[in-house]
Amino acid sequence: MNAVIPSDSGMTACVGLSCAMNKILIVGPSWVGDCMLMQPMLMRLKQRHPGCWIDVLAPPWTAVLLHAMPEVHDVIVNPFPHGALHLAARYQLGKQLRAAHYDQAIVLPNSLKSALVPLFARIPLRTGFVGEARYGLLNDARRLDKTVLPLMVERFAQLAETPDGKIPRPLADPKLTVTAAQRDATLNKLGLRLDQPVAVFCPGAEYGPAKRWPAAYFAETAQRLHKLGYAVWLIGSNKDRDVSETIVALSNQSSGNQSSGNQSSGNQTCRNLCGSTDLADAIALLSVAQLVISNDSGLMHLAAALDRPMLALFGSSSPQFTPPLSAQAQVVKLDIECSPCFKRECPLGHFNCMNQLTPDLVWKKIRRVTPQH
Repeated sequence: MNAVIPSDSGMTACVGLSCAMNKILIVGPSWVGDCMLMQPMLMRLKQRHPGCWIDVLAPPWTAVLLHAMPEVHDVIVNPFPHGALHLAARYQLGKQLRAAHYDQAIVLPNSLKSALVPLFARIPLRTGFVGEARYGLLNDARRLDKTVLPLMVERFAQLAETPDGKIPRPLADPKLTVTAAQRDATLNKLGLRLDQPVAVFCPGAEYGPAKRWPAAYFAETAQRLHKLGYAVWLIGSNKDRDVSETIVALSNQSSGNQSSGNQSSGNQTCRNLCGSTDLADAIALLSVAQLVISNDSGLMHLAAALDRPMLALFGSSSPQFTPPLSAQAQVVKLDIECSPCFKRECPLGHFNCMNQLTPDLVWKKIRRVTPQH
């Protein structure tokens, strides 16, 4: 058993916050990319507490990714919609989790709501940044120094340390692996072959249009890669299907090819797979790419974790906060005065951070990444 002492408020804390943790509950983030950036923290917990059992409370759409991480023992589905309190339901979930006898909870989101379930589960040590007035919910509440920890991955990893501890540098990069069986199952499911080099485009960005490179630019780049002998696959969620259909139409129209993006014709410029794949399929498809071109999105972080050659296109967001963590990834962005603005849509109406990032500029980067073609 871990040694504990009662606090003045009746809560408990591990002596020195340095004793062994046998069972840890992570309250995970809602975004796929953020979940990928959480993995170095999980690696660090395994280093500090060998043999520990780590469960993650997370939204259902991240479960496939979390199950692919060897550090995760189990995923507990977080059923609560974004912004919804559902106090009674959170209490019931916490009550159910008491039977697991977790030693520690680490709460990654900064909201008050995210800290409720660990409290209701009576987890002795509840760690997180101060966030949204959570002093009564966390008994290991820490202040975040953004200058010391500028990257999201560093902020997550810091919560694996003692309050006065420092993260090891450099942090390990997130890492995913795909077996041959997983790869082949996805290729067979979608009727895809590996008889030519593969470029995967990720044209979506869940956060908003200010993070998306123009469809016409993706289409022009697809034409150029097609002429070099690449198979170009567009991947994303069903929400990205329309923009991907636009890319397919523009690339085929300009090249004189009228085949549909959903047909298997070998003459088509690119193939729209958005909405036809789940997250496991997307990971498998990224794993076979000789080139990935992605907006700042969850798929960008998955491609980085697979260590694929990638151009990561940044507009309204900043690689100083959530860069792709791979030596194979190159960030492509323009240093203009209004970027990054971190807005969902361009507040100035001109969208220069992406409109001025032309296919010619990106093509120069591609030629450096793929000199053999």
